[in-house]
Amino acid sequence: MRKTFFLLFAGVSMMMQACAQQPEETVKSVEAAHQQTAVNRLKINDFTDVAAATIDGVVHIKTEMTQMTPLYQSFFGFIIPQGVQKQVYSAYGSGVIITSDGYILTNNHVVQDAERISVTLNDRRELPATLVGNDPATDLAVIKVEAEGLTYIPFGNSDLVKVGEPVLAIGNPFNLTSTVTSGIISAKARNMHIIDNPRSNETPLESFLQTDAAVNSGNSGGALVNSQAELVGIVTAIASGNGNYIGYSFAIPSNLAVKVAGDLQRYGYVQRGYLGVQVVEVDANIARQANARDIKGLYVVKVVKDCAADNAGIRQGDIVLRVAGKDVNTFAEMMEELGLFTPGDEVDVDFERDGHTKTVRVKLLNSKGNTDIIRK
Repeated sequence: MRKTFFLLFAGVSMMMQACAQQPEETVKSVEAAHQQTAVNRLKINDFTDVAAATIDGVVHIKTEMTQMTPLYQSFFGFIIPQGVQKQVYSAYGSGVIITSDGYILTNNHVVQDAERISVTLNDRRELPATLVGNDPATDLAVIKVEAEGLTYIPFGNSDLVKVGEPVLAIGNPFNLTSTVTSGIISAKARNMHIIDNPRSNETPLESFLQTDAAVNSGNSGGALVNSQAELVGIVTAIASGNGNYIGYSFAIPSNLAVKVAGDLQRYGYVQRGYLGVQVVEVDANIARQANARDIKGLYVVKVVKDCAADNAGIRQGDIVLRVAGKDVNTFAEMMEELGLFTPGDEVDVDFERDGHTKTVRVKLLNSKGNTDIIRK
């Protein structure tokens, strides 16, 4: 059976990294919620405690959109156009409350093109929501409801998640609200090529956590949480031959999600730092041709002139080994790490050249080749 990747709402290749517990007080920003994680850890005994601590932080999202469809009438066997009619379509998904004053993180494909968005909390309150901002390149979006004192799920550090670590997935599959399933982290930094609607000048940023926790249609935008009741991923897609769960599901890592959500809250647009290189993943053949010391890293095929890498002295033929101290052996790993930074940030890049390892400090630039704030 052919596997297809399904986004979960109801109703050697060459790659380019372009340039050109609840606190008493109300949390007013995504960053504040993230920073409070370490000091507000719950005492967790088992996963029943985790479920109890997090289930109120996941919401059911309903969207509506109107489409104009042709209207026809049969007249003595002839089909005669009679104008158009409006049809209202509904779709459903999930979302994660990330601040106590109503900011909710979900998938872009859950709310994309929606004319109306409504949110149902776990206590059955239904509230209208507005779109704060969306980022097609990561398939993330932030919406807002007018409420205070909401239970939110604090962000965990997805970099610390280990393969084999137990996790819970919380969402609303098939409109069954507040559903909890369990599994483990099966893999990290998966690039599944399922985000196909990014802005024209942005490369899709995929570096998914893979899990075997059962998720289905309607889980999109739901929470993947660890044993400390922290959000480590936003559930996004499954690999399936029929659209239903058969063993694999994928979630956007929390470290990337918190950066995207913070930018969307502040600017309405993600401030993404670019290195400006075209790379291929090093395999045995490339390592042999490049006289590399090990089969690891990313071989630089092209450096964009006057972009960040070029300005720092990285050249074609170099092999990028680490970005900001993190090993990068796949394009997904490099994109995930760079996705945590903002134009103007400086990061160390370690690379191999002529059998020697070098380190340069790179000042990242935006897609326009500068460090200006880009607003939607």
